Amino acid sequence: MVRRLRIGIDTGGTFTDVVALDGDGVLVTTKTPSTPADPAEGFADGVAKILRLTGAEPRDVAALSHGTTVATNRLLEDRIDDLGLVTTEGFESILEIARQSVPDGYGNSYFWVKPPRIVPAHRVRAVGGRLDHTGAELRPFDEESAVAAARWFRDQGVLAIGVCLLHSYADPSHELAMRDVLAREHPDAVVSLSCEVLREYREYERSVTTLVDAAVKPAMNGYLARIAERAASRLLVMKSNGGVLSADEVARQPITTVLSGPAAGALGAAFVVARSGHGSVVTLDGGGTSTDVAVVLDGEPTLTTEGSIGRHPVKIPMIDIVTVGAGGGSVAWRSPEGALKVGPRSAGADPGPLCYGRGGAEVTVTDAHAVLGRVPPHLLGGEVPLDVDAARRGLAALAGELGLPVERAAAGILEISAWNQANAIRQITVKRGLDVRDYPLVAFGGSGPLLACRLLDVLGLPAAVVPENPGNVSAFGLLTVDVKNDYVRTRVVRDAELDPALLADVYADLEAEAAEALAREGFPEDRRRFARSADLRYYGQAFEVRVAAPAGPPDEALRAEVVRRFHDAHEALYGYCYRDDPRHPVEWVNLRVSGIGPIERPRPAERPPGDGDPSRARTGTRTVYFDAWEETAVYRREKLAPGDTVEGPAVIEEFGSTLPLHPGFTATLDGHGNLVVTR
Repeated sequence: MVRRLRIGIDTGGTFTDVVALDGDGVLVTTKTPSTPADPAEGFADGVAKILRLTGAEPRDVAALSHGTTVATNRLLEDRIDDLGLVTTEGFESILEIARQSVPDGYGNSYFWVKPPRIVPAHRVRAVGGRLDHTGAELRPFDEESAVAAARWFRDQGVLAIGVCLLHSYADPSHELAMRDVLAREHPDAVVSLSCEVLREYREYERSVTTLVDAAVKPAMNGYLARIAERAASRLLVMKSNGGVLSADEVARQPITTVLSGPAAGALGAAFVVARSGHGSVVTLDGGGTSTDVAVVLDGEPTLTTEGSIGRHPVKIPMIDIVTVGAGGGSVAWRSPEGALKVGPRSAGADPGPLCYGRGGAEVTVTDAHAVLGRVPPHLLGGEVPLDVDAARRGLAALAGELGLPVERAAAGILEISAWNQANAIRQITVKRGLDVRDYPLVAFGGSGPLLACRLLDVLGLPAAVVPENPGNVSAFGLLTVDVKNDYVRTRVVRDAELDPALLADVYADLEAEAAEALAREGFPEDRRRFARSADLRYYGQAFEVRVAAPAGPPDEALRAEVVRRFHDAHEALYGYCYRDDPRHPVEWVNLRVSGIGPIERPRPAERPPGDGDPSRARTGTRTVYFDAWEETAVYRREKLAPGDTVEGPAVIEEFGSTLPLHPGFTATLDGHGNLVVTR
C-alpha cells in the first residue's frame, strides 16, 4: 500500500524543522542544522532524515510545503547588487524623494540619516510616454527612449530590472511594451513589472516593492530550482499572506515569500490552539536568530500591507508580524558605556553559541540558559551535546567586564532578552489598540517557551500555551494552510459617487485573474473560493483601513455593508469614527480579491485524561538557577498525560524545546497536548 505523506519543511537561521503527516493522521517531527551557505543542502538533509524516520520512499510523498528565509535574509543583509529602475520621464528622482516620515526612535529628524536608495541614481533610466490616473493615454509610449534604456542596461551588465511607470495600475500597456523591448534588446535580464507585482497607486511604494521583487528574483529562482530537483514531488512554498503556492507560481513573484517562515508559525499556532478554545491569542515564535510575534483574532492572524523588510517598504499583503533580534543565538555584549546589551546580532547556526563547541567566540542567550541549568546538557534528544564549561568560561569573562557574578550576568542576559520580546509584543498589541492582558501567549519555536514565565510577569498576560513539539510548529503550520493568491486594483472614488456597476466590473476582473491562477494550481471550479475586501478612508486621510467585503452581487447593499464595516473598524483602531457625519465623506481606494484553493487539514485526535499524577514523567533533578540555585525536578513532556499539573520550580523537557517553570507557576497538560502555564 502506498503511504501518501505530506511534508512541511521550515528553514530557520539555526535549525531546519521537518514535519511529516501520513493519511492516517500520524505525525513525525525532526530537526536538522541549517546550512546558511546553501539552504538547499539543509532542505535536502531534512527530506532525507524524515524519509528515514518514516521508512518512506520519495515516491510516497504527495506534496512538500516549504517555508524559506532566502528572500528575507537577502533583504535584511542588503545583498542587492546590479539592480536597475525604469521609470516615467520626469520621475527619475522618485526613490530619492521617497516619503517625509522619519522612522520611530528618531524624535528629531536632524539625527536621522537617510539610508542609501535601493537603486543608485546612475542606474535609473527614464522612458517617454504618459498616462493619467484613469489610464487614459496623454502621450504615447516612446519606443526610442525605451530601446536606449534597455541597451544601456545591457552594456552596463545590469541583469535585474524593475519597471515602474506612472499610473500603470490603471493601464499596464506601457509597462508591457517596455518588457517587450527589454526581452528583445536585453534577453538576459530578469524583469519585474509593477503592474504584475503591485497593481495599486502610490508610486514610491510600488517602485520599491517592484525593485525588491527584481532584487530577490535571481537568488530565489535559483534556490527554488535546486530544491525542486531534490523534492521529487509537488513543491508548495509558503507566502507572506498566509497561503501557499506552487514553486512555479512563486518564481513569478518571489517577493510574496519575504515573511514565509514567520507566517507559517503564526498560522500553525492559530490552528493548534483553536482546538483548545483559544480563538484570539498573541503568538511568539522564538528561534535561533530572531523572535517573531503576531496577533491572532478569532482564529485568523491579522494582515497588513504596510510592512517593511529591513529598510525597504514592501506593500504586499502579509501577516502582521513584528520581528526582533532576540533569539537563542543573540549575542550578549558590553556597550562602550559599560551597559549589558543583547542582540540584535546573532551567532546563527555556524559557529553558533559557545556551548555548541563549533568555534563560537561570543556569549549568547543559549549560553546563559545552559549555565543556569535551564536547558538540558544536550539538545535534540542527545544529537547536539552542549559544552556548558565553555559557556561558563565565556560568561565569566563577560561578567568580569561588567563587575558581576556569573549567575547575575547570565540572569541579566535573559532579563534583557525577555524585555526585548515584551516590547515586540507591546508593539503589535498596545500600538494596534489591543489590551495585551486580554490575550494568552502561544510560545513556540526552539527558544520560544524558555522565557514564557517571565513574559507573563512583565506583560500581565493571563496564561501561556506551549503546543506539543513547539520547535516544529512552523513546519506543522505549512500543512494547515490553503493555496492563496492576492489581486488588487486601485479605484479612488467617493462613496457618494460610487456606481455599484464599477464594483461589479472590478471584482469580476479580479476574480477571473484569481480563477485562472487556481486553475493552473489544479483546482477545479467547484473547489475555488474567493474572498473580497476593500481599502477605505475618510476623504483627506493619507492611509486606508482594510475591511472584508461580503459575498454576493456587488450591489447597493454590499456597498452600504462595506462602509458600515469601515466605520466600525476605524473606531476600533483609532477610538473614533465619522459615521453619519457628512463633513467627512468616505472614499474607496483599493478593491481586493484573494483566490483560495482549500486543502485537507490535519485532524489531530483528542487524548484521554490520565490519572493526574505527573510523577511518572519525572526523570530526576538538577541544580537550576532562578532567583537562587535550587534542586529542581525535571520532567519528560511526552510522558505527561492530560490533566497532569506540574508545579514550579521545574523543568519540562522534550525533543525540540524546554520549558523552565519558575517558582510560583504551574503547567497543566490539556486534552490536545498543550501545556497551559499560569501563575
